[in-house]
Amino acid sequence: MTTAPLDVPTGRLPDGFALRLSRRTRAAAAGDGLLLVGGTAGTVLRLTPAAVARLGGAGGRGLVVRDAVDATLARSLLDAGLADPVPGSGPLRLGEAVTVVVPAYDDADGVAVLLAALPPEVGVVVVDDASPDALALRRVVAARPGAILLRHRANRGPAVARNTGLAVVRTPAVCFCDADVRPEGGDGGVWLRRLLAQLDDPRVGLVAPRITAVAPGGGPEGGGREGWVAAYERDRSSLDLGDLPAGVRPGSAVSYLPSACLVARTEAVRGGFDPDLRVAEDVDLVWRAVAAGWRARYDPEVAVAHRHRTATGAWLRRKAYYGTGAALLAARHGDAVAPAVVAPWSVALTVAVLAQRRWSPLAAAAVLAVTTHRIAGKVPAADHPHLVAARLVGSGVRATAHQTAGSITRHHWPVALAACAVSRRARRVVVLAAVAEAVADHRRTRATQDVVRHGLAHRLDDLAYGTGVWLGAWRARSPRALLPRWTS
Repeated sequence: MTTAPLDVPTGRLPDGFALRLSRRTRAAAAGDGLLLVGGTAGTVLRLTPAAVARLGGAGGRGLVVRDAVDATLARSLLDAGLADPVPGSGPLRLGEAVTVVVPAYDDADGVAVLLAALPPEVGVVVVDDASPDALALRRVVAARPGAILLRHRANRGPAVARNTGLAVVRTPAVCFCDADVRPEGGDGGVWLRRLLAQLDDPRVGLVAPRITAVAPGGGPEGGGREGWVAAYERDRSSLDLGDLPAGVRPGSAVSYLPSACLVARTEAVRGGFDPDLRVAEDVDLVWRAVAAGWRARYDPEVAVAHRHRTATGAWLRRKAYYGTGAALLAARHGDAVAPAVVAPWSVALTVAVLAQRRWSPLAAAAVLAVTTHRIAGKVPAADHPHLVAARLVGSGVRATAHQTAGSITRHHWPVALAACAVSRRARRVVVLAAVAEAVADHRRTRATQDVVRHGLAHRLDDLAYGTGVWLGAWRARSPRALLPRWTS
């Protein structure tokens, strides 16, 4: 089904808008100017001396927009993923700024907790997606003054439920909140204002907070004993996109936003979620908005807790279910959903390393040397172009290693398993990838669970998700969700 088009954003950044260079961004000398390297997509941007002065000099890391020139510079930095906004205080009157839409299916207790956490002045629309116990949900909604309850006669899925609520929203912004999330910080006013402040950028259409995992009735809050699944989800929930803010687009460090909690400019999402999708509908919405010209932001300074599954069987089924969405996204967005982005040099490096031959170290070194020299020729403005190139190649090597391990243990594990049946070298590669990636993930996420249990849970997580990807590809009769995207 074709969804309605999304409006295209316009307008420059307003005076007083503040930003700071991303923690992912590195600076290198370039004559009298400066070369910014990194960001969320390996960008290189040269700044003139005048632009450097506006950032506060060679050591400056921030900018406050005061005129049109500042606004143009700030936009370039934001769109390159080299800087992040410093949000203001947000709207004074939340009730006039935003409406909260809650899709619900037979979770009156969850809705009650959520409504209690929302500011009393904010309008709320709860959409009952044909819950068997409709009376319990009606009582909960009736207890909140001004809340609206809409009901579907048949279950149509969360995408349609959100669209039903969106249709009655009259405020400039809408906040989609699932019934199993709980905003942190009292009545929720602070977190909501912070997210709405991101809309001070007239081109930002969507923004989401960090989604943290809380086990129902377990862990520190519930007082019960936390199981290994609950501990793993708390350390690296599928909905947790990390602790660094980012612009969001396919192929970048943060490529999507979950709809468990999502704030949007109403005009940016008026086309709604795709009603044919019951999984990955949030990814589809974000990518359509980005393709239409809207910007999307991830703000981890705001945290929203999510009540997740802790029973092993239900947890694995949910991971596989998420995986089935890849084929649906591939049919709509092509290689934006590709499990890896590869270049000729990264393929050559991977082949050399995985071959495990006597010539492998020499071949890998040659690939890196040639690639570094080629990239250095593209950044001649830098005082030390080969040093800048080496940094970019180093980042590329880390990304290649991460993608290769992910391919072996997650997206393409059936192929890796078949290779293990016939090759000793393949078995060594798979074991090394599975162990090394699990240890690296334990360190990256600063997991509180011991590395062995975390590693085993992580491997089960990947196996389940990969199974879902293959199942979705089989149902779609298309391998597109399993193919990498090539770049030069």
